[in-house]
Amino acid sequence: MNSVTSPASTAEPPGRWRQLVADWSSDQRAFQVSWGKAMMWIFLLSDTFIFSCFLTGYMTVRIASTTPWPNPSLVFSLKIGGAEVPLLLIAIMTFVLISSSGTMAMAVNFAYRRERVKAALLMFVTAAFGVCFVSMQVFEWSKLILQEGVRPWGNPMGAPQFGSTFFMITGFHGLHVSAGVIYLITVAVRLLKGRYDGPGGTGGNYQIVEIAGLYWHFVDLVWVFIFALFYLW
Repeated sequence: MNSVTSPASTAEPPGRWRQLVADWSSDQRAFQVSWGKAMMWIFLLSDTFIFSCFLTGYMTVRIASTTPWPNPSLVFSLKIGGAEVPLLLIAIMTFVLISSSGTMAMAVNFAYRRERVKAALLMFVTAAFGVCFVSMQVFEWSKLILQEGVRPWGNPMGAPQFGSTFFMITGFHGLHVSAGVIYLITVAVRLLKGRYDGPGGTGGNYQIVEIAGLYWHFVDLVWVFIFALFYLW
């Protein structure tokens, strides 16, 4: 008597690549991290390449320039009480952005403790720091353009490449900060509304706060390099 073999027993196991595609397309974890965190790391890696190219290009242009480069201490000074204070605005901007990293880290800590109200409030504070930073950057740009006459194609204080490199790099970074502010506010509002909570308001997944924190810490880190190369060199 011939035994009947079921189709399931005769089916060949899927190949490794097919299984890999099936796992990833079903939103499985990749490399022991969630898809959201993995994609943020990939985005930040690509952004690192872009900023590295910008800063390398800036250093190359500055070293190769035959025209004297403007003195940052004089260009970015503020007149306080009749005296020129070098890099005062830049120091305040740096302090504000670095402080925002502290509030963002606290927000991530409260998120993992499932204290979503405190986490959301700290994200709003972080976003407020970001708004202050961008506002001071707008003031800095306005001063250079309206008072100093700096343009992307020219600069009355020295090397003409100063304007193009300055506006390109600081503008690109300011765009990242502005996008980060919108991102933080959006996540904070959704957090307050309980959009990341599980059934019955328990067991929520607040990893989105950590993912937003990764982006914000990256923006802060990039500013450290811009500050060192553009304002202190």
